[in-house]
Amino acid sequence: MKNTGIIYNSTDRTPTILPEMAELLPPLTGEQIAALEADILKNGCYSPVIVNEDMVIIDGHNRQRLCEQHGLPYQMAVFSFENMLEAKQWALDTQKGRRNLDKWELGKIALRLKPDIEARARENMSAGGGDQKSEDAKSGLVNSSNPISPVNTRKEMAQAVGIGEQTMGRIAQISEYGPPAVKDALDSGDLSINQGYNITRQVQELPEEQREEAAALAVALEKAKKEIRQSDAESDRRHKIAGLFCKAFERAVLLTPTEENVRIWTQCTRMTPVEIEDSAKESRELAEVFSTIAGILETMLPAETDGTEGRCEHGQPGMA
Repeated sequence: MKNTGIIYNSTDRTPTILPEMAELLPPLTGEQIAALEADILKNGCYSPVIVNEDMVIIDGHNRQRLCEQHGLPYQMAVFSFENMLEAKQWALDTQKGRRNLDKWELGKIALRLKPDIEARARENMSAGGGDQKSEDAKSGLVNSSNPISPVNTRKEMAQAVGIGEQTMGRIAQISEYGPPAVKDALDSGDLSINQGYNITRQVQELPEEQREEAAALAVALEKAKKEIRQSDAESDRRHKIAGLFCKAFERAVLLTPTEENVRIWTQCTRMTPVEIEDSAKESRELAEVFSTIAGILETMLPAETDGTEGRCEHGQPGMA
């Protein structure tokens, strides 16, 4: 890849939109598109659209579409790529840092790169005399004792998007054999790749007419398990918070802050002047914390209360 330094204005040249480039990455969400549109309308298209030497858009499809939609000018920077695979890899590497793509999405992108990776593999085999079709191979210019190694397509796809080879293999299996219910659940984030792969394997053993229904039931079961786990985790979180507040109140009420008791505390712990100063500061901060808690509790009180509701086991105010 090389930046040629050539810049075109949209008023002078018209770029070409290649579907395989435009659809390489998942579309932006409605919120992301709205934010990009607002930015372009306010500040203009300050980032150039990247095109190759044939004027095919490599990066910036959304910016280009929004500019055309609103009749706004934009610039195009010309980059030189060895082939479309390199162009796609560059676009992917550029966008990965801007988007939060999970492994399933990355795997689907890798599968879109598969034809280009396989084409490169065939070129390598031909250049190395693997199929005896290249002119160099026929003329004997290639050293047949050191042929080019065949390309491991799955490994190449995995490396292209930065995921593990085993994960890539499972994504490929799901993509080819997975029922729609499994793929939809992976798209929505309701299933992990391992779960989707296991369901796909299980239903493959069933008669074809039963697979979709079985997959839908399996997906529903995994969703239910996930909801239960999330509910349990939320319950644990709430109980931990309630426990911290109960303990804080329990310990605080045991303190009798007389001058004598405070002096005993500092003397027995052999506090230095610096430590006394720090403790005084922390005490005031704690006072602010409890003052804030008191304010929140007061807003929660009904017009009339006997003060007995919502108490934890130690007799201190608890969390509902």
